Amino acid sequence: MNDAALGDLQGPAGNTYDKYETRNPVARKLVERFLHELDAQVRWSGAATVLDVGCGEGIGTVRMARVLPEARVVGLDVPAPGLLGHWKGRGEERPEFVAGSAYELPFEDGSFDLVTAIEVFEHLERPARALEEMARVSRRGLLLSVPWEPVWRGVNMAAGRYVKSYGNTPGHINHWTRREFVALAGTAGEVVAVRRPFPWTMVAVHVGP
Repeated sequence: MNDAALGDLQGPAGNTYDKYETRNPVARKLVERFLHELDAQVRWSGAATVLDVGCGEGIGTVRMARVLPEARVVGLDVPAPGLLGHWKGRGEERPEFVAGSAYELPFEDGSFDLVTAIEVFEHLERPARALEEMARVSRRGLLLSVPWEPVWRGVNMAAGRYVKSYGNTPGHINHWTRREFVALAGTAGEVVAVRRPFPWTMVAVHVGP
């Protein structure tokens, strides 16, 4: 794996703002609701194999492995030194972590029951290409989430974050309304669920026969 995959990334590798460890009680409550919905959707999938594309530090990937304790769970992201250090530091057999590109996933067609991309598509210069690759390596379904725009930027502004950039989180180059993101997801298969854990949009897509 060479460093070319780093070119996929818009913004810092991993979380710019550590929403998972925030002490802000309002932000913590919102994140808890989001993670509760994520757990529910992953559990509902009943997947035996999961690929988490754009896994960052692996926080969500580890969570998926706990929700599906019998499943093989693999996290993939760019080979940024900071991320590689996080993965190595976890020191667990589950989940696995792999460096790679969302545009050229290093797996055969239909390798995973479920492919997830949680907070990824707002960073991608070629979102349609990445979605095509995710659908290729999935034999059953996709689970995708993005910040709900323009509400996301409004929430950031209200919290005093990124005021000079009008609430835009560093590295966000796509600003998905719900309608736009559901339309994109629908190009990969049948949209079977749209969840709305404020201020995110979460979409489940069936891609199998």
